[in-house]
Amino acid sequence: MAEPVPEYGSRAALPLYLKVARALREDLARHRIAPGSRLPSERHLALRHHVNRQTVRSALQLLREERLVVTDRRGTFAAAHEPDAQAPVPLRRTFPGGHRAADALVRATLSWEAPPAALAGRLALAAEEPTLVHRHVVLGPGDACLQRSVSWFSRPALAEIPQLGRYRRSAERHRQPDLRLLYHWTHQAGLRTTHRESVGVPAGPGAPEAEHGPGRPGRPDGGAPRLTVHRVVSDQHGHTLEVTEIDLVARADAWTCEFAD
Repeated sequence: MAEPVPEYGSRAALPLYLKVARALREDLARHRIAPGSRLPSERHLALRHHVNRQTVRSALQLLREERLVVTDRRGTFAAAHEPDAQAPVPLRRTFPGGHRAADALVRATLSWEAPPAALAGRLALAAEEPTLVHRHVVLGPGDACLQRSVSWFSRPALAEIPQLGRYRRSAERHRQPDLRLLYHWTHQAGLRTTHRESVGVPAGPGAPEAEHGPGRPGRPDGGAPRLTVHRVVSDQHGHTLEVTEIDLVARADAWTCEFAD
């Protein structure tokens, strides 16, 4: 049985690891941690920010992906040089997608339900077999809905990615879920992924909802210009891991497609 869809107008608290990453990013930018110097230990950072060490590790992982810190057997160090202003800044890949999803306030839920019939085979599921479903909204100023998405996960994804598989437990699903490190977890599990994305312009605001296809997450921000993205993520063996439908306000976001790890 499907669980209730979230009340999209409400804000959720920023996850703790993003707060820690933001504080460390500011320390690095203001040279309170000098280029090339060693960062405090995970234990020290956990005590300073009143979080556990796993939260600190997640924050440091984001800073590594931004090339602001480097880690070796001696510890974690501030990058020795300022990033080149002319060089392209690598976008942090976050789930469900788009750079606004990295630090934005969101509303998200997980449920255990059957996907649309057309997706069951692709997700390696029997007809009407339930799986993990993630619904996610990115909120802008004044609680405006900038991006709305729904994702269905396959049987191989739940089996191969431990951090995702734990959400099989009902108690875990009823907490405010934070899956923005999903693609990092996928890499940790030894999976090399291909992201295939189709970007489209949906029908106008007067068109019936059915024209947008089954399982579409609905329209953000009323009649504002919008884009839709249909994403299929597969592993190196050709198994589908995730199918995501995203609907976003075109005037408020840019979309960068990354096709393979």
